[in-house]
Amino acid sequence: VIVVLFAALKRQRKKEPLILSKEDIRDNIVSYNDEGGGEEDTQAFDIGTLRNPAAIEDKKLRRDIIPETLFAPRRTPSAPDNTDVRDFINQRLKEHDTDPCAPPYDSLATYAYEGNDSIAESLSSLESGTTEGDQNYDYLREWGPRFNKLAEMYGGGESDKD
Repeated sequence: VIVVLFAALKRQRKKEPLILSKEDIRDNIVSYNDEGGGEEDTQAFDIGTLRNPAAIEDKKLRRDIIPETLFAPRRTPSAPDNTDVRDFINQRLKEHDTDPCAPPYDSLATYAYEGNDSIAESLSSLESGTTEGDQNYDYLREWGPRFNKLAEMYGGGESDKD
């Protein structure tokens, strides 16, 4: 009798859902349209330092966007023999810098300055961590004949040829 009662109660008991709450469904869904891609430090930099004042010239158009109005390309006559080559080149450079139809449409970005409040501080420690002279590539010789050329390149010595 007890076994039958136990079996009947087990059938009547609700099964627990596989997903306990709606939040569990959304735990693995990530919104990728956030600016900065999840970086926490998006405001701790000085945009004025990132701008290059030497690159700003009068009447220089933006080259990071395609212009709305298209101008016909200008034809400049070739330089006469008595014209200074440097002046001719500078004139052509100025014309091309102000030409809105000239690709590439890019912009200047400087990434060396991290700012005063940056958690990352400076990346220069990555460069100064090791020098080429500090590296020991002798272990490449132990990898066999397939890596002899690599051992020669990085080890600087002769490979063991038997």
